[in-house]
Amino acid sequence: MDIATVVGMLLGSALLIMSILISEGASFMGFFNAPSILVVGGGAIAAVLIAFPLKTFLSVFGVSKNVLFNKQENYADLIEQIVSLAETARRDGLLALEGRLEEITNPFIILGIQMAVDGTRPEVIENVMRTEMDAVATRHRTGKGIMDQLGRFAPAFGMIGTLMGLIIMLGNMSPETIGSGMAVALLTTLYGAVASNLFCLPFAEKLSFINQHELTAMEIIVRGIMGIQSGDNPRIIEQKLNTFIPPKLRNHPEQEAA
Repeated sequence: MDIATVVGMLLGSALLIMSILISEGASFMGFFNAPSILVVGGGAIAAVLIAFPLKTFLSVFGVSKNVLFNKQENYADLIEQIVSLAETARRDGLLALEGRLEEITNPFIILGIQMAVDGTRPEVIENVMRTEMDAVATRHRTGKGIMDQLGRFAPAFGMIGTLMGLIIMLGNMSPETIGSGMAVALLTTLYGAVASNLFCLPFAEKLSFINQHELTAMEIIVRGIMGIQSGDNPRIIEQKLNTFIPPKLRNHPEQEAA
């Protein structure tokens, strides 16, 4: 689970709730209005359904899950594994890597190693792996696009709901109902702003970060596999791949001690 995402959501929600509870004269139930929720939530979802195909829209649930539950590759560990594979290939030959496939959990590494063991030409290996990277980037862009549009439409429908509330209030205006009517009308704007800035847009930015992190890991793997396939010295491969991470993260503490 992504602790930062969960903490951010809980902290933001808690601060909003606490500010309501400690405000003099404020009532928590006074901030709940079902029609406003329907206008903002239903309107934003309807707009996104118009903007995207149904199958693409339904993927938003999987996208949200990725924001909360994502396992990010540790670059240093990834490089260490690739260098270990390079050492095996240099010592025992490429065919020896086939016996190490069972210990590899990253499917992208497995794809590259299998093609290298099968004797696939280097340009074909790189083309296949970069095509896979492009496909991953496209899927991530689609998920981010859905969240971006939800974050864009929610405040807009908040304003629409506010205008609807004002129209209803003015149509039944009396001195006794102006205050309560105005409060209800403004709730939709509040709902739209909170949904956009606390959930949708932060989710989109987290998806962008996850996408960049995964693509960097895949780029490390591509360059590592190409180095292994061409028979480069494992130390040279390690030096090339280490350029992707800060110097202080390139070695594990136990390696430094050794």
